[in-house]
Amino acid sequence: METNRQKKIGGVIQKDLVDILQGEVRKNGISNLIISVSKVSVTTDLSVATVHLSIFPQEKAVETLAAIKTNSKLIKHDLSQRVRLQLRKVPNLTFFIDDSLDYIEKINTALSNRENPIENRDLLEKRKHI
Repeated sequence: METNRQKKIGGVIQKDLVDILQGEVRKNGISNLIISVSKVSVTTDLSVATVHLSIFPQEKAVETLAAIKTNSKLIKHDLSQRVRLQLRKVPNLTFFIDDSLDYIEKINTALSNRENPIENRDLLEKRKHI
């Protein structure tokens, strides 16, 4: 369970990371790429922040994530300049792709097609009894 302090720090980092990442996209003249920070979780000792990114279009997600990970030290430096009055020490950043929207879309598609596992039980994998 996250404490209020962890939530506040996560919120501050999330807001500033959105500005930093969108600024980099605009600065590099990439027009058809959208990066949003869907969630930031901070560890209890405030040393690591796990950043979940939603990247659109999905085809560029892996390539964009690799570029962000390569530049994570620069991103952390930019972040530290922005939050230096709010945080004494900026946590290390770990980036992941947030695929929850794709997961929800797959569920919706499965439920709306004739391959609906609720209506057709044969589509579900059978449980193995041990």
